[in-house]
Amino acid sequence: MAGLSTLILLLCAAKDVMPSSAHWKPTWPSYRVPVILPQSTLNLDKPQFDAEARLEVVSPCGPTCHKSSPLPTYEEVKNYLSYETLYANGSLTETEVGIYILSNSGDGSRGKSRTKRQIYGYDSRFSIFGKDFLLNYPFSTSVKLSTGCTGTLVAEKHVLTAAHCIHDGKSYVKGAQKLRVGFLKPKLKDGSKGANVTNSAMPEKMKFQWIRVKRTHVPKGWIKGNANDIGMDYDYALLELKKPHKRKFMKIGVSPPARHLPGGRIHFSGYDNDRPGNLVYRFCDVKDETYDLLYQQCDAQPGASGSGVYVRMWKRQNHKWERKIIGIFSGHQWVDMNGTPQDFNVAVRITPLKYAQICYWIKGNYLDCREG
Repeated sequence: MAGLSTLILLLCAAKDVMPSSAHWKPTWPSYRVPVILPQSTLNLDKPQFDAEARLEVVSPCGPTCHKSSPLPTYEEVKNYLSYETLYANGSLTETEVGIYILSNSGDGSRGKSRTKRQIYGYDSRFSIFGKDFLLNYPFSTSVKLSTGCTGTLVAEKHVLTAAHCIHDGKSYVKGAQKLRVGFLKPKLKDGSKGANVTNSAMPEKMKFQWIRVKRTHVPKGWIKGNANDIGMDYDYALLELKKPHKRKFMKIGVSPPARHLPGGRIHFSGYDNDRPGNLVYRFCDVKDETYDLLYQQCDAQPGASGSGVYVRMWKRQNHKWERKIIGIFSGHQWVDMNGTPQDFNVAVRITPLKYAQICYWIKGNYLDCREG
């Protein structure tokens, strides 16, 4: 299975079934995803936690660069999808994985220095105010990491974010061992905890309630030395909390092609640094895509990285509209296109392989991760 033809079969195995053009509703495709299972786990030395947290990733490799990259071999893909697990006590393990197709029966380096710009023309971001919005779905799924990034609730105890919020590609960042996740909640004028907000006790402002992280999964594809220039393709991580958060979460889904997204747009909310204490929502058109990345020009600032990129489409099996996370906002890219600078904000797509991996991290059972 180490040949290139096997990998092509693997990447094409997640066959999607799209609705006919006559179907007016943007409908979630039905994907059949591969299976990713742990093969062996090795104990590693405890990390030093000496890296500075970066709130964005800058890469000079744009859509053309990524599209011209050679297709990885099967063994390379297995290596990229192997992962490290960091525990709250500081211990660290590395897990190798196997990738299987079941039948129906069964950091980028910096280029030239330029002024960073992530606001494109008129600033189209919306600050979300008031408990009636902040505490309701989908905005309530956005959480803040103690390292400064954003994350999204994807299960009862799990948060999806960007890998660079935890690991700089060479070492774990300061604070990763005692990582916490912050949930916005009302801070009441009468000093009560705000568990049950009534009309007679109006909140004065919002504050964060913090929950410690039990363990963190980071794919080896992100870690430099393994991934080299393709690291941005694997800029995602999953956090497991020490206790359930008791909020509605947003499911993950395999990213459809950009042409199938409603209006060709994506949405995400994050804690941008230039608006401290505010949750900031935005939406914009997808400009380009590769197999692993979505290129767009959504207005964003450092702090928003790690946000879950989502769309709302019709779920045919359940006969209802459903939002799903199809990517993770990663960072900013300056690209030289025929000598002319062009910049994008980039989101990592949840491909069938990444869906299988993240879903297994959450559920621990591949049988629950067969349909993306």
